[in-house]
Amino acid sequence: MSYDRVREADPAVADALTAERERQKRTLAMIASENHASKAVLEAQSSELTNKYAEGYPGERYYAGCEYADVVEELAIERATELWGAEHVNVQPHSGTQANMGVYLAMLEPGDKILSLDLTHGGHLSHGHPANFAGQLFDVEQYEVDPETGYLDYEGLREQAEQFEPDVIVSGFSAYPREVDFERVQAAADAVGAYHLADIAHITGLVAAGEHESPVGVADFVTGSTHKTIRAGRGGIIMCDEEYADAIDSAVFPGGQGGPLMHNIAGKAVGFGEALEPEFSTYAAQVVANAEALGERLTEHGLSLVSGGTDTHLVLVDLRDSHPDTPGGEAEEALESVGVILNKNTVPGETRSPFNPSGIRAGTPALTTRGFDEAATRRVADIIARVIDAPDNDDVLDAASAEVDELCEEFPLYE
Repeated sequence: MSYDRVREADPAVADALTAERERQKRTLAMIASENHASKAVLEAQSSELTNKYAEGYPGERYYAGCEYADVVEELAIERATELWGAEHVNVQPHSGTQANMGVYLAMLEPGDKILSLDLTHGGHLSHGHPANFAGQLFDVEQYEVDPETGYLDYEGLREQAEQFEPDVIVSGFSAYPREVDFERVQAAADAVGAYHLADIAHITGLVAAGEHESPVGVADFVTGSTHKTIRAGRGGIIMCDEEYADAIDSAVFPGGQGGPLMHNIAGKAVGFGEALEPEFSTYAAQVVANAEALGERLTEHGLSLVSGGTDTHLVLVDLRDSHPDTPGGEAEEALESVGVILNKNTVPGETRSPFNPSGIRAGTPALTTRGFDEAATRRVADIIARVIDAPDNDDVLDAASAEVDELCEEFPLYE
């Protein structure tokens, strides 16, 4: 993209857009919730559908002129249904958090009880953190991973559910590196008469490709993001059985949102179509293989991984054992200076502030989109380890930066 029209109208914005494009090309995106959408998805998201109000649903809009918006949304729904096998799909949520809000609004009353994974143990803000609407409107208790293994404690979860008697149990994560056993969470929900909401925001693509167990058909509700491992248009999605369809649709619109972002839904439709191609399964398998290679190499360098490894697209590094004087924020900053973009992250048993916690989280979806294999991913792990070992050594940082440049040239983005 040249941004010529933007530059003519607004040079300052054009400069920022051009700089962001170049930043993405010359850095390695390892934030586990990020990916690089295809040019087709980007083009769909910048289409004239950005001009169209389409409040309501296909065939039942509040405004005229929605015939092509209907086509696009119906395509997104049909493709999502094929990808994940759900009876009912709502593609209108603006984000994964909005998708979760749609389920809460549909099925809960203020003051009802939510049992969810603690944020410092890998959960998400929208699962009931007190700073989020979910924690402000509902009575929330949170379960934790086993402190010895780093794995979810399913027996402990069930015991906690029996004591707390929640109205909904939330499974899913933002920083848990192991596969979730949705059947066991469902059993805990069944034991106490609770709904089960499986939030697959991070693993939508892995689930679609069969690289992670699917909660569809197991949990009552499945929510997700559509721009992470699935690489579609930015936003959220809700899947459920037909019996909940009307309640969910009403909770999304008019309950929690007004007009849908139809240009983003176009991006979802295009991305879902791409994910239905055989190449996507190869991609998803490579994402997992690269994450495993990343974790193994970091471990060889003496870094400690929460749970000892990964089954998914991300690794969570606990720096307290190997680098007790290096908090995650400092590691993040040093790595960003050489072009490796990941994020500081809390770890189970966190002893520092969440603004400068004890861990870092790194993912492989965006690297894999660029074409990285296990060997290239190990090179990135070597860079990460060297920088964390010597975050203030200019020679080390210069060498790392040069190697990142080499990798970016070897695996170009949007070429």
